[in-house]
Amino acid sequence: MPALHKSKRAVVSEFRCAEILDAARRVFARNGFEGATVDRIAEAAGVAKGTVYLYFPSKREIYLEALRSGLARLSEETVRNVAAAPAPAGKIRAFIETRVRHAEENRDLVGIYYSEFGSGGPAHFNKAFRSLYLDQVKMLGAILADAAAEGHIRPLRTDAAAFSICEMTRGLVVQRLFGWSKASAADDVEFLFDMVWRGLAKCTGS
Repeated sequence: MPALHKSKRAVVSEFRCAEILDAARRVFARNGFEGATVDRIAEAAGVAKGTVYLYFPSKREIYLEALRSGLARLSEETVRNVAAAPAPAGKIRAFIETRVRHAEENRDLVGIYYSEFGSGGPAHFNKAFRSLYLDQVKMLGAILADAAAEGHIRPLRTDAAAFSICEMTRGLVVQRLFGWSKASAADDVEFLFDMVWRGLAKCTGS
């Protein structure tokens, strides 16, 4: 019968790994990949350089795992918030709001993300990141398909609409990351949601 609780050693190991990754996100965001070093990551995490290598074989592996784990947490948070929101409109708003708020609270992660992928979008992702991205698109697509079937929105290509919402949300995050938007996060979320929902709404005639 499997153990119900993790050993103390396993818990400490997971905690130490998380500390290293959190430190790595800060160091990479501040220095970029080339400027970051394992020494700097170890110093930021408060551990010896050798300890870092116990968990990760190279700087590149630290970099990719720091990004992957951060994006995985964002995906999990998005799924929870969307599932808890009522009605299709609330779910789409929750998707946009979660992504924008997360970017505001995790600028180090967002900085790494755009350093790695720039404006290239999902075509530039490696397999793990592409899967995380496509899971979000599929979730939105299912919401839109149900909404169309129930008459909440007009009939449309729900797969294309889902991709568009993801990319528009990503574009809004970029605007805020580089200071191109002077609006508050709440106002930007409301603007994008209103534009998306009006585009999805059933035509009511003139």
